[in-house]
Amino acid sequence: MSFGVKWTAIVLTCSSKDWTHVLQKELEIRQSKGYIDKETIILTVEDPKSNVGSGGATVNALLTVAEYISAQKGYTVVNPDVLKDSYILILHNGRSYPYDSCGRAFITMPVKLSEPNYDGLICNVDLLMKNITEKLAVKASPGVWISSTDMILSIPHNATIPWKSCDAAAITVPSTPQYCKDHGVYKIDKEGYVEDILYKMKIDKLEPCERPDGSVPVVCSIVYLSYVVAEKLLSFYMKPPLDACTYMGVDSGEPPIQLSLYFDVLLPMTSFVTEKDFISGERSGSYGKPMKNVTEELENKMKTARSILWKELHGNKLWACMIEDGTYHYLTNSSNEHKKNILNCIYDNNFKTKDLTWTNNVQSYVESSCNVDGDTCVINSMMTGRVNVGSKSVICHSNLHGRIDVGKDCFISGLKVEDLKMKRLIVFGDALIVQGFNIHIKTLGMDRYVLTTHGRFDNIQESDDQSIMTAKLFPVFHATDSVGLREILWLHGQITDEDTAILNRWRSSWRLSLGEILSFVSIEEEFKWRRELFYGVSINEISNTLTQQGNKGFRCIYNSAAVDGFSQLILLTLDKVAYNSHGTPGIAARTLANIADNLGCMAGTKGGLRSGPAANKSWAKAFHLLETGELSLGVEALAKERSNWLERPDLLVRAARHYEGAAQILIRQAVMTAKKYFNPEPCPLPSVDKWVMVECPARIDVSGGWSDTPPITYEHGGAVTTVALQVNGKRPVGAKAKRISEPQLVMVICGNNGNDTKVICKELSDLEDYYQPHAPGALLKSAFLCADIVNLQSEKTLKQQLLDNYGSGFEIHSWSNLPHGSGMGTSSILSGAVMSALLRAAGKSCDKKGLIHAVLYLEQLLTTGGGWQDQVGGLTGSIQLGLSDAHLPLYIDAEHVVVSEATVKAFNNRIVLIYTGKTRLARNLLQDVVRNWYARNPYIVETEDALVALAHECAKAFKDGDLQKVGSCLDRNWQMKKRMAPGCETAIISRIMAAARPFAHGMCMAGAGGGGFLYVLAKDETSKKSILDAVKAFEGTDGTCVYEAAIDTEGLIIKVEE
Repeated sequence: MSFGVKWTAIVLTCSSKDWTHVLQKELEIRQSKGYIDKETIILTVEDPKSNVGSGGATVNALLTVAEYISAQKGYTVVNPDVLKDSYILILHNGRSYPYDSCGRAFITMPVKLSEPNYDGLICNVDLLMKNITEKLAVKASPGVWISSTDMILSIPHNATIPWKSCDAAAITVPSTPQYCKDHGVYKIDKEGYVEDILYKMKIDKLEPCERPDGSVPVVCSIVYLSYVVAEKLLSFYMKPPLDACTYMGVDSGEPPIQLSLYFDVLLPMTSFVTEKDFISGERSGSYGKPMKNVTEELENKMKTARSILWKELHGNKLWACMIEDGTYHYLTNSSNEHKKNILNCIYDNNFKTKDLTWTNNVQSYVESSCNVDGDTCVINSMMTGRVNVGSKSVICHSNLHGRIDVGKDCFISGLKVEDLKMKRLIVFGDALIVQGFNIHIKTLGMDRYVLTTHGRFDNIQESDDQSIMTAKLFPVFHATDSVGLREILWLHGQITDEDTAILNRWRSSWRLSLGEILSFVSIEEEFKWRRELFYGVSINEISNTLTQQGNKGFRCIYNSAAVDGFSQLILLTLDKVAYNSHGTPGIAARTLANIADNLGCMAGTKGGLRSGPAANKSWAKAFHLLETGELSLGVEALAKERSNWLERPDLLVRAARHYEGAAQILIRQAVMTAKKYFNPEPCPLPSVDKWVMVECPARIDVSGGWSDTPPITYEHGGAVTTVALQVNGKRPVGAKAKRISEPQLVMVICGNNGNDTKVICKELSDLEDYYQPHAPGALLKSAFLCADIVNLQSEKTLKQQLLDNYGSGFEIHSWSNLPHGSGMGTSSILSGAVMSALLRAAGKSCDKKGLIHAVLYLEQLLTTGGGWQDQVGGLTGSIQLGLSDAHLPLYIDAEHVVVSEATVKAFNNRIVLIYTGKTRLARNLLQDVVRNWYARNPYIVETEDALVALAHECAKAFKDGDLQKVGSCLDRNWQMKKRMAPGCETAIISRIMAAARPFAHGMCMAGAGGGGFLYVLAKDETSKKSILDAVKAFEGTDGTCVYEAAIDTEGLIIKVEE
C-alpha cells in the first residue's frame, strides 16, 4: 500500500502484556498483505511498567529495536551504529477508547483500497502510517519517527511538506486558540525553531504563540529525531536512573520512572526553558506541570534524570515542520466527535482516489429488505430481515437480524442481534450509543459478551464520579437468568416493566461500569469477531455475485483469506454455489474457476506456475461425472478429492489446475448450447466419387478480438469486426469430400510441403480419440460426429451405419496454405470448410449462420474450443460485425458491414500483410485470459467493455469509408490485446512495427499476437511502398516475409463435381 520511506523497523508500543501478541499478529497480517514492506522488522513492545510515560516507552522501544537490529547484524551487544542508516517508526498505542474496543489506533475507517491485491479493513493506524511513510518522512535523513495513534492528522495529498536538515523536528499544523486551549501548542521563533511547549493554557496565555493569521501551531504528536539525537536517547538505557524506564532497568530491579516525550525529552531542546526550571521540575513532568505528591527520594531521582536529559539534549535544536494545509484532531471521549470523524471522512482528501475509495458502505451486507438512510455509514456489518436505520448514524462491526429500527444520529458498534423468528420489533431510539464488547475477566476465568449504552449527549468523562465511565450500569451475568439486550432496551425505556421483574434482575446482576468493561476487553476476541464478520459479508457477496452472474472478482478476498485463515470457509461457500447451480453450466464453470483461484491464493508464490496438466487419474471420477451431466455429484467428488491436496503449496497448485480443467468441461457444455442453432436440412445426395469442393478465405480481426472467447462471450457479450482476406490471390483454406464405395472413412490432411497424413477408420474404435487434438485426423473425426454421420454410441458397427444410412463410405481431404499459428483463424475456418464439405457429401445442407454454430460445437468436441470470430470472418466473407449477447444458449449473429467499392479498393491498395516468422501464442495465452476474466480483474473487465465498443466504432468507420479512423481502431485494438495478454508483442514484432509506423494509419497482430501475421494499413499507396521497403530489412530473418492480401467478398465457396 505504501510507496515512500522503506522502514528498517516499525515498532508498536502498548501498555498491556495481554495485548502484545495480538497487536504483533495485526502487524504481521499487514506485512503479509503488503501494507508493510516484507523486509521491515515489525515489533510490538510492551512497556516495562504501566507508568513509564510516553518518553519512557520511546526509550524502551528504541532499545528493543536497536538490540534486535544489532543481533540481526551479528553483534553480541547493543551497537548504536546500527541507527546510522536506519529508518525507524515508533507508534504509541494509547489508552482504551470508549468508542472502539480495539483502541484509537484500530478505529475502522469508511474506506477501501481501490486496486488491492488483498482486502481487509483499513484502520486509523494504517492511514497514519501511510501519511508518515509517503509524505512526512520522505525527505528526512535516517533517524527515528515517533507518533501517537490517539489522533487523526489529515494531510491533503497535494499539500507541501517543508523539510530541512535538523537535529529533531516536531510536526505541527495551524489551529485555533479555542481548540488548542485543551491541547498542546508550540511557540516558534522567527527561524522556525521551537522556543517552548505549552499545554492546556488559557487562551490569553497562547497569544505569544499566535501567527499573523491568528492561528497557533498545535502539537500533533509526531516528532522526528535524527541519528545523532536517537543515539543519545538510546544511551539512556545505560545511565541510571534513566535506565529505569527500560526493560533492562526493570529486569535489574530498578523501580520505574516516568518520562514524558514532550516535557522531558523534547523540552530540553527548546530555547525558552531554563536549566533551573527544567531540572527542578517546574516545566517538566506530565503535561509540563510539576509532579505532585511525590516522595523526596523520587523527586531527587527525577532531578538526577533531568540533569542527564538536559546535559545530553540541550545542545540540539527542535525545528517545527509547519504543514499549512494540515488539520489535527485528537480523538477525545466525545461520542459526537467520534461519529463526526467517521461521517466526515477526515482522511478523504489525503490520498489519490486511485489508492483509496471513501464510501458510506464498507464491507457490509445489507439485505434488500432492509432500509438504510443514504447519509448513514455502515462498516463491516450485516443486516438481514427488516432492519431500518435513520440518518447520520454509524453502524460498525455489527450483525443485525430481525425486525430492528435504529433511529437517527446513533452509534452502534459490536452489536449482535439475531431474532431469527422476527416476532417482535426491536427499537433503538434517536441519538443513542449502543456497543457490544467481548470481555475476559482474568481473575474469574470468565469470558462474556456485554452490552453498554448511553445517550449521545451524556457525559462519560472519567473525572466525573457520576459519569457513565464509572457507574456500574451494565449487567454482565445473573445467577439464574440471561442478561443483555432486554436490560439495555429497558434502560432505553423501550420495554415496560410493570411487575419490576427486569428491575429486580438488573439489581441482582453483577454489573460493571463502562470503564471497567474497557479494561477487561479481550482484544483477541474483538479482532476475531471483526474478521468473522468481514468474511461473513464476503461469502454472502461471493455467493450472490456468482449466482446472479454479477461482474465482480474476488481474488483480493481469496488472497486475504489465505493470510487470515478463512480459505476453508470460502471453499465451502463455493462448493455450495457450484452444487446448487443445476442447469447453469456458465455459473458452475465460473464457480469452479473461483475455487481454482482460491487454491492458487492458498499456495501463494511457493507452489509453482498455475498453468499445467490436469489429467491426474485421482480426479478422473469427478471429471467423468461432470462430463455426463452429474453436476452435483461431480462437485462433491471434486471436493472430496481436493481434501487430499491441501497440505503443500505444490499440491494446492496442482489441485487448482484440475479445478480449471473441471471448469473447462463446463465451459465446453455451455458453448455446446450453440448446437441449438445448427439445423441442417436434407438435400440431394451426390453420386459416389463426386467431390464436394469447399474453399474459404482467411480473416483478420480488426477490432474486438478476445470478446468472442468463451466464457467471456456468453458472460459479457462480444463484438468483433473482421475482414475476410484472400492471400496471394487465393482462398487459403479448404476441404473436399466424396462418397466412396468402400464402407469406411478415409481422411487426408494435406501438408504445405506435400507431406500428407492419411488416416483410415474401419471400426468405431478408430474414432474414439476424436477429442485428443494431437491425435491423427482428430478434427476430421470430430466433424463426422458433429455432422451426425457416425454415432459412437450406436450398437451398429461403423460399416453398418455407413451402409444403412448412405450406402457408402466417405473420403475427405483438408488443407490450409498458411503457416501454422498464423493468427488468421485458419483452424476454425478449416473446421467450417470440413463441416460444409461433409454435410453436402452426406446429402445435408446448412446456411452459413448454422455453420458458424456447428464449428463452435465441433471445437468443443475436439476440446480446442476458442471463440467464434474466425468462422464469422472466414465463412461469411467481406467485412462483418460478429455479435453475441451475454446469455445461453450461445447465439452468434453476423452483420454484414456494407462498404463502397471505393473503400474496398482503397483498403486493398493499402493493406500490407507481414508474416513475422514466429508462431502465435493463442494456446499459451488463453488460460491466463480466462483466469483473469473469471477473477474479474478490473483491467480485463474494462478492456472487454472497450473492445466491444471499439468493434462497433470500427464497423462504422468502414461504412463511412474513413480508413484513417479504421487505422486508429487497429492501433487501439493492439493496445487492448496487449492488455489482455501481456507479452504478446515480441522483440521482432516491435522492430517491424517501429519500421512501419511512420507510413501507417494503424497496425495490429492477427489473433492473439506473439507471432503469426502482422497487418498494416498504409496511409496511401506511396506509404505502402515505403512500408514494403522498410520490411525488406527483415525479410529472410527468422522467416519474415510479405504476402499479398485483398478483401474476399464471398466467403465460403462450395462446388459439387458433376
